[in-house]
Amino acid sequence: MPRVSRLVALSTTPLLVFGLAACSSSSSTGEEESASGDWTPVTIEHALGTTTIESKPERVATVNWANHEVPLALGVVPVGMAAANFGDDDGDGTLPWVEEKLEELGAETPVLFDETDGIDFEAVADTQPDVILAAYSGLTQEDYDTLSEIAPVVAYPETAWGTPWREVIELNSQALGMAEEGAELIADLEKEMDAAVAEYPQIKGKSAMFLTHVDATDLSEVSFYTTHDTRAMFFEDLGMATPESVATASAETDKFSLTRSAEQADAFNDVDIIVTYGGDELVTSLEEDPLLSQMPAVENGAVVNLPGESPLGTAANPTPLSISWVLEDYLSLLAEAAEA
Repeated sequence: MPRVSRLVALSTTPLLVFGLAACSSSSSTGEEESASGDWTPVTIEHALGTTTIESKPERVATVNWANHEVPLALGVVPVGMAAANFGDDDGDGTLPWVEEKLEELGAETPVLFDETDGIDFEAVADTQPDVILAAYSGLTQEDYDTLSEIAPVVAYPETAWGTPWREVIELNSQALGMAEEGAELIADLEKEMDAAVAEYPQIKGKSAMFLTHVDATDLSEVSFYTTHDTRAMFFEDLGMATPESVATASAETDKFSLTRSAEQADAFNDVDIIVTYGGDELVTSLEEDPLLSQMPAVENGAVVNLPGESPLGTAANPTPLSISWVLEDYLSLLAEAAEA
């Protein structure tokens, strides 16, 4: 989730010393491992630069949303990861599918970085990582440069907060020297999704848009996720279609969400199903609004109303571990809307 960047008052010299020491140690180890054939340096190009991982990372840290799920899915427990601050219904900083995986691995919860006000660089440095995974993130160049003083950083490939779940796995697993295992994980998830989707033929080809955090007290404007957002991308994984109206609007921007006046609601007459966050009050407000109620999806009652602060609502943004956790429930809700 996008965060407001925060400058942390760090002492530059100690951080630089730590970064140089880590690089020196990694370089030496990398030569030994390369010589033994156990590790080949990995170079990853991304939106904020080029990162080379000289030696096999033993201590893995992750920042921003869901990056920790890749090493966990591959059996590697991070030394530190971002605390969940969305959908964490029990307030312990971890989401249920992460808790289940940690229990499966017999592992304690890693150090949790509080990113409420931005990345906690000191906390990340304290975990002494060999690599920092952030293939799905909103890192600024300044964030990236500061983290790079701690350890090699894998940032997003093109757009902030726009990395598809497959690429998140590809990039983060590559950084761990586990590209083959990452590819197997992708294949397994695709197979699982195909099997689950086959049980819900009523949603096949239905067009869907994701309204984002609509204010039930002010429906003069509506916001929606563009095709650059992973929530909207997930519809195609589920055999659904992108409405032409959303595709056209998305082609004009690289933003992950856009806002339109309610007076332009008729532009979305090609939407079969609406997914959004909210409660019954929101659905009632949409149905009673003189403009938005004319949208076919609203008029037909084809609205999937996800509880925004629950794990179910969070999992609509697909991540390596949440896909399996949410798949059946999400498909069931979409099928119910398709039949409305």
